Amino acid sequence: MFDTGAGARREPHLAAVAATAAASPEALLHRTALGEDEAFASLYDLMAPRVYGLCVRVLRDPAQAEEVAQEVLVEVWRTATRFDERRGSASAWITTIAHRRAVDRVRSAQAAGDRERRAAASGAEPEYDTVAETAASRLEHRQVRRCLKTLTELQRQAVTLAYYGGHTYRQVATLLETAVPTVKTRIRDGLAKLRDCLEVAR
Repeated sequence: MFDTGAGARREPHLAAVAATAAASPEALLHRTALGEDEAFASLYDLMAPRVYGLCVRVLRDPAQAEEVAQEVLVEVWRTATRFDERRGSASAWITTIAHRRAVDRVRSAQAAGDRERRAAASGAEPEYDTVAETAASRLEHRQVRRCLKTLTELQRQAVTLAYYGGHTYRQVATLLETAVPTVKTRIRDGLAKLRDCLEVAR
C-alpha cells in the first residue's frame, strides 16, 4: 500500500521532468532540425530575449541589435542540423552564433567607416572590393526582405511582429485583432514559406 502511494506521488514529478526535458533548448533545437515549426517558435520564445540582450550589449544600438538578432535566429533555424550536443549546450551554441554575428557587425561598421574616411581624405572613389564587400554583407538582408514579400499580408504582419518586434503570440493577436490560434497558424505557415524561399535563394 505504501509503495503504491509513493509511486503515485512520483508520477506527477516524473511527468513534469519529462515535460521540462521536451521543452529544453536541446530538444527544441533537435525538433527544429526535423522541420517542426512549432518547436522553432517555442525555441524563439525561449532564446530571443537572451539573443537580443547579448546583441544590445555588443552593438549598443537597439535597432541594429534587433536586425542582428533576427539574422541569428534565421541562421539557427536554417542550420539547426549542425548542432552537436556533445560539444556543448544549445543555449551556448546559439549565443555563440549571436556573439559572432554582433562582433562581425561591429567590425564591418568600423572597417567601412575607416575606408570611407580614408577615401574622403584622399578624394578617391571607393575601391571595387569595398563595394563588393558591402553588397555581400547586405545580401542576406535583401533575401529575407524579398522572401517576406512572398507571404500573405497577415502572414507577413504576424511574422514581422513576432520575429522583428519580439512580440508573443498573444500580443501579435491583440495588435492584429485576430484570434491567437489564427495567428499561430499564420506564423507557422509563414515560417514554412519563408524557409522554402530562403533555401531557394542560397
